[in-house]
Amino acid sequence: MSEIESRGYARPEVLVSTDWVASHLQDPSIRIIESNEDPLLYPSGHIPGAVEVDWTRDLNDPLRRDYLGREGFEALMRRIGVSQDTTVVFYGDRNNWWATYAYWVFQLFGHDKAKIMDGGRIKWEKEGRPLTKEVPSYPASEYRASERDDKKIRAFRDQVLEHLEAKKPLVDVRSPDEYTGKKLHMPEYPNEGALRGGHIPGAASVPWAKAINPDDGTFKTGDELRSLYANDAKIKPGDDVIVYCRIGERSSHTWFVLTNLLGFDKVRNYDGSWTEWGNLVGVPIER
Repeated sequence: MSEIESRGYARPEVLVSTDWVASHLQDPSIRIIESNEDPLLYPSGHIPGAVEVDWTRDLNDPLRRDYLGREGFEALMRRIGVSQDTTVVFYGDRNNWWATYAYWVFQLFGHDKAKIMDGGRIKWEKEGRPLTKEVPSYPASEYRASERDDKKIRAFRDQVLEHLEAKKPLVDVRSPDEYTGKKLHMPEYPNEGALRGGHIPGAASVPWAKAINPDDGTFKTGDELRSLYANDAKIKPGDDVIVYCRIGERSSHTWFVLTNLLGFDKVRNYDGSWTEWGNLVGVPIER
C-alpha cells in the first residue's frame, strides 16, 4: 500500500506523489500539466516534459465570463498532444489552487483520466527535483470532446438561490475576513469588483487551506478531512453541497477534496462565487 493509499481517501487513485510523477516522466500515456496563478513560474522552470495550461488564456472564453466550449477544449487538448486515453496529471502553485481548478474544468468535458500531484509545485521544489526551461512539443492529437456538462458539478446563481431557500448546505471557502465582510477581497489582493461584502446566508465558513498540511501543501488524511467538514460545515457524503469562493478557484480545491478524497456524490462548484453574488441586485447577504 502506498503512502497516499494509507491515508484513507475514498478515491486515492486521483492523487499521486512526487515520487510517482518522477517515475513517469518518460511515460507516453501520461501528460503532466502545470497550471499556476503566477504566469512567470512556468517559463522560469517546470517539471521536465510538463505543458502549461493557463487558467485565463486556455480555460476561459476570451469575451464572456464563461469557460471555453467543446471546440475550444478540443483545440487545447490537440495542441498539448492529449488523446482520450491520455492520463493528465495537474500540479501548480498556491498549493494546487489552479491545478484543481483546471482539473475541475476538464471534468466539465468528461476527461476523467486525470490526477493531482500531491503538494504541487512547492513540494517538488522543496525536494530538489529537476526543473527545466525547455518547452516540450508533442504531436497534435485528434481529441474529440463531449459537450460541456454544466449540470453535474457546476452551480449557477439561480440554483444557489434555490439551494439557499431549501436550506441545503453551502460552504464558503474564503478567508474569515471575506466571510464576515470585513474585506471584499483576499488578503494581500486588490478588490476584484465586488460591491458588497459578507457571505451567502447559511453558508458555513471552512477556508480551503484547512484541508492541507501547511509545511508541504499535501492533503490532510481522510480522517482529518472528514472531521473538519463534519464539525465545521456539518456535512456528510450523502448531502447535496454547493461550494464557492470569489471566482471558483479556491472552491474547486474544496470540491476536489469533498468529491475525490471524501467520496461526496453531489458537490457543485459555484464559479460565479462572490464576484457575482456580491454584485447581484436583491440577493440576500449575511455578515
